[in-house]
Amino acid sequence: MPTILRQDGLRIVIYPNDHHPDHVHAIGAGVEAVFDLNCPEGPVSVRESFGFSARRLREVAVLLDENIKALCHAWRNIHDH
Repeated sequence: MPTILRQDGLRIVIYPNDHHPDHVHAIGAGVEAVFDLNCPEGPVSVRESFGFSARRLREVAVLLDENIKALCHAWRNIHDH
């Protein structure tokens, strides 16, 4: 599972054997959430969350939106070779 981004105790990963639509997993200490990227421009949206507070989900969404182009590029490289 390639880690695409690390920040604030989170790993943002894309699983190579995962399915469409384009999305990332945000993984932290005992928490995980799946965000649909809505490529190519976003904004991201939360698909599911396990353990994140609503406030933290909003913060992660901002982080992902700030990096949307790189995340969409990584998804394409991994899945649409």
